[in-house]
Amino acid sequence: MIEKILARASGRKTVTPGEVVVANVDCLLLHDLSGYLTGRVFEREVRRPMRYPERVVMIFDHHFCPPTEEGARILQENRSFARRWGINLFDCGNGNTHHVGVQNGFIRPGTVVVGSDSHTPVHGTLGCFATGIGNDSHAGTVMPFGKAWFKVPDAIQVRLSGTHKRGATPRDAALWLTGTIGEGGAIYKALEFAGPYVEQLDFWDRWLFPLIVVDLGAKCGYIEPDEKTLSFVRSVTDKPFDVLKGDPQRAFEAVWEWDLSDLEPQVACPPTVGNVKPVTAVLGAPVQWSELGGHGGGRIEDFRLAAQILTGRRVHPDLRFNLVPSSRAVFRQAVREGLVEKLHEAGATWFPPSTGSNQAYNMGAMTAEEAMISTHARNFPGRNGSPEAKMYLASALTVAASAVAGAIADPRQYL
Repeated sequence: MIEKILARASGRKTVTPGEVVVANVDCLLLHDLSGYLTGRVFEREVRRPMRYPERVVMIFDHHFCPPTEEGARILQENRSFARRWGINLFDCGNGNTHHVGVQNGFIRPGTVVVGSDSHTPVHGTLGCFATGIGNDSHAGTVMPFGKAWFKVPDAIQVRLSGTHKRGATPRDAALWLTGTIGEGGAIYKALEFAGPYVEQLDFWDRWLFPLIVVDLGAKCGYIEPDEKTLSFVRSVTDKPFDVLKGDPQRAFEAVWEWDLSDLEPQVACPPTVGNVKPVTAVLGAPVQWSELGGHGGGRIEDFRLAAQILTGRRVHPDLRFNLVPSSRAVFRQAVREGLVEKLHEAGATWFPPSTGSNQAYNMGAMTAEEAMISTHARNFPGRNGSPEAKMYLASALTVAASAVAGAIADPRQYL
């Protein structure tokens, strides 16, 4: 599928792995920090007209409520840049970059999507080629020409089967795969997620698998679009798109197969996303913060799971539980379902739709003695304050159970 997309985007009939192509870009995603850097290079050094401003999307999700004059100035300059060039701007409070891009119809099957955020490959969930490239590439090729160059990747199929036992979720499966394949275990590959397990997942649970590929070293990840994908895309946009799929006889470089039937809840432990252990191996580890948010969290599915744990219970008095919707659409749905009141009454705290405590620009900074368990995509030292602080990654069920216990807990004991 990726070869077909890159061939069409570069005006060729076919391409093969290892070839370098110059492809038309259908969407460029920027957040407030990368947009500021890209805009300065584009105007000060490139100094050419912007070819397709309608394809450029900037979302303010890090400085969602700037705590300093410098942060406020960055946003002010970004707003001026967006007005000058007529690009799409989503200001503070709209949500995090990837969810806003998807829910506003900028990502469609069969297209080429690039972004400054390293988790841009998550958009492969919609059946497109999506990858992260640098700010200077955005300024030097995408903005003035609507193009970018790529080396065509080889493809590996990750074929999954099985049905989860109580307490395990698709996020646990994604964490487990990260630890099993290993960081750097798929350098510059295109990873196709397939099999009966993937087919039965809803759209936003499928989202969790292309999300992990950058930490495996892959160039992109994707799921071939089916009717579930197309139904979702049609619900957010009426723009045309073409569905491309791999040939039935396609030959992958490798096929990796796993049955997830016996999976138990997983936790990615400090200091990296690949240090994944069963929750039973870290039970009782102290945490002072829990958070639902980030590119891998803050979905309506996460708040529904948290409500299962917190119904009839309260957040531990020694812990703070942050709730960060991934978009305004998710927050609206949480209001309609009564989740906002239910989780508020249980002691959790709601924050504006954003990227949450990711890199602690507006919230979530910790001292050396503190620890957090969250649905975020990364747990590298120093991302949330002190480099001595600890970050654990887990499913919404495990995060919520830990919020009740005041320490890392097994969600199965609360279900």
